[in-house]
Amino acid sequence: MTKGDMTRSDISRGIVITGTDTGIGKTVFSAGLVGLLDGFYWKPVQSGLDEETDSEAVTRLSGLPAGRVLPEVYRLKTPLSPHRSAEIDGVAIEAAKLSLPELPGPLFIEGAGGVMVPLNRQTKFIDIFREWQLPVILCARTGLGTINHTLLSIEALRARGIPLIGVAFVGEEMADSQKTIAEFGNVRQLGRLPYLDPLTSKTLREAMVSGFDLSPIAWGQ
Repeated sequence: MTKGDMTRSDISRGIVITGTDTGIGKTVFSAGLVGLLDGFYWKPVQSGLDEETDSEAVTRLSGLPAGRVLPEVYRLKTPLSPHRSAEIDGVAIEAAKLSLPELPGPLFIEGAGGVMVPLNRQTKFIDIFREWQLPVILCARTGLGTINHTLLSIEALRARGIPLIGVAFVGEEMADSQKTIAEFGNVRQLGRLPYLDPLTSKTLREAMVSGFDLSPIAWGQ
């Protein structure tokens, strides 16, 4: 699926937000996106409960009203890949329990880590993405190594027929790396979210408005 292949009906069913790696800023991007587009947020599998969870961060940063952040299906204690965290907790992650909820508005789903992260010993997150057949936004950091990681992630998604809306970069501007990924990956460059200090719902919303072209996914426009 190359750029320009999205349809409004594809996108209105929901969007998956995934990344090229863990800890690259996709939760902050998710909070900004779901708040700006007034949707619902869902993190089906949360690994690590000792610090602020991704759902709690989105609640704090998105500005969404109560009830728009859906509860996780699996809450795992150890901050590891879901398959290992579940094993440590004595939990079996069942892919069948990750069916899409019916909601009165657009749903934004955040994966865990990168596209190939295992949920259990048989299933990776990308397998669930293929079953859902929802369009994906791929978050990528701008630092060294991002070209390789991002192009590999793009290839993995397309090899499975998963629709790709575009790439959202997070970090300091690296214009050539961003351009190279867009050209080699034949993918939209949606924009870039800089590191924010302070990081608040206000500064995040301002950065999303100024830093992204969201016309491909703006419902009703």
